[in-house]
Formats: sequence, structure tokens, C-alpha cells
Amino acid sequence: MKYIELTIEFKELDPWRDIFVAELAEFGFESFVETKTGLLGYIQESLYKPDMIEVLLKNDATASHSIQTIAEQNWNAEWEKNFDPVFVDSKLAIVAPFHEKPIGFEQTITIMPKMSFGTGHHQTTWLMSQRLFELDLQNKDVLDMGTGTGILAILAEKLGARSVFAPDIDQWSYENAIENVEHNFCKKIEVVLGGDSLIANKFFHIIIANINKNVLIQHFSVYSSSLLFDGIMLISGFFETDKEDLIREAEKHGFIFDNVFTKEGWALIQFIKK
Repeated sequence: MKYIELTIEFKELDPWRDIFVAELAEFGFESFVETKTGLLGYIQESLYKPDMIEVLLKNDATASHSIQTIAEQNWNAEWEKNFDPVFVDSKLAIVAPFHEKPIGFEQTITIMPKMSFGTGHHQTTWLMSQRLFELDLQNKDVLDMGTGTGILAILAEKLGARSVFAPDIDQWSYENAIENVEHNFCKKIEVVLGGDSLIANKFFHIIIANINKNVLIQHFSVYSSSLLFDGIMLISGFFETDKEDLIREAEKHGFIFDNVFTKEGWALIQFIKK
């Protein structure tokens, strides 16, 4: 499988880099690397259409951009050049196999960084990781929808979850998540390939979904059917400015707004099922 690498240089990084990440994710870009002056975005070659991002790239915020096709086998070397450890307060360290293991953290997770979303660098994955430490996951059944690298599923097991169901629609993410689950010696995570239809007739105490706004809205009815009463739903993957729309839509499906957490313009919303 080949990927398209989009390189963007910005005249000003803030807030444009975050805005472009959200917009490109809507177009199907799967992974991002932040550079000192811009952004690298990756999308499967079969999904890329030049006209779909033409308007976006004409934005006055961009200084320049370029496109190139990269082979699958080049990806690990590219990540190793750009992948730094991630620290979530003093609670969680997210490292790659080529990093030295840090000390002084409650949990350490090793992620093989490939073409999957969720290495912990993005604000939404960081928010999700931080919030999971504040929940009681002991003996809970958890859904990690759109698991990506599997990092949140892995953290949920390490924090005491009884079971974690971890679907993803992307073949690459599915394979990467399985690899990461095995590398972290997890035994209670079921990684599956597919979408929201896979959770029909399954029930969870906690649902975590770090996707994008439009997909979340489409999934609310399914999440409502699968989340047990008094269960908790955490959603992220969107800008703080989108929170009112998402709260309004979630409440139509029986979710009660509980709290919102933000980081650098991105948001996580916590709901309770009533």
C-alpha cells in the first residue's frame, strides 16, 4: 500500500496547523507529524484526489506545500526521525521501542509508530489519556472506537478494565494495534477490523471515541444502544468550538452532559448515559 505525503509550510503556525489537521482528517488523512514550520499529512494513495484539498491549500495561511508518494516500507524511518516521547503529566509515558524507558511514571506504554492515529502527540489523544486516569476502570467493559494505534485500549487495560473491544476500519491501524497490544503484554483487548456495526448487541460501562465530529454524530445512536445506564462516554477529536453542536446531538440520544476538558483549542466531552 502506498501513501501520499503532503508537506505544508505555514506563515504562522497558530492556529492554522491545528485547523488544517482537523480539515485534512475530514478528507481522509490518517496521520500527521508536526514540524518546526508546518505539518506532514498522510493519506492512502487510493483515497487521495488533488481537487479535494485544492481550496484548503489556497488559504493565505500557507506559505508553500508539496506532494509526494511514499512506499510503505519507508514509513518507520520517517517516524523515527520525528517521533519523540509523550508525557501525560507524571502519570503516563508513551515511548517507541527505540526510546530509553523513562522512570517515575505510573504507566509506560510502548507504541510502534506507524501509519495510525493516536501516538499521544495529538492534543485529543493526550486529553483522552489524562481523563482515563480519573475514571474507575476496575472490572469495567470498555469500547475504544476507532482504536488507531491501540494506545487508549492498552491504557484502559493497564488501569484495570475487565475487557476492551477495539474496532478500527483501517487495515493498517488494525494490524498496528494488534502489534502494540502484544508488545505491551495485554490480554484483555480484542482488536477487530470494521466499524460501528460490530458493536451491535454488545454492552459497555465506558465508551471512548477519539474520532471526528461528523463520525461521532453518526455513531451516537449506536453508542446509546451499547452504553449501559450510568455508563460514561468520552468523545474527542474535534475543536472546542464544536462542543455545543456535539452536546446538543448527544442529548437527543439520552446522553447527559457532564464535563468538558480542553487543550490548545481541542476538546474532550464527558457524558453520562441516563
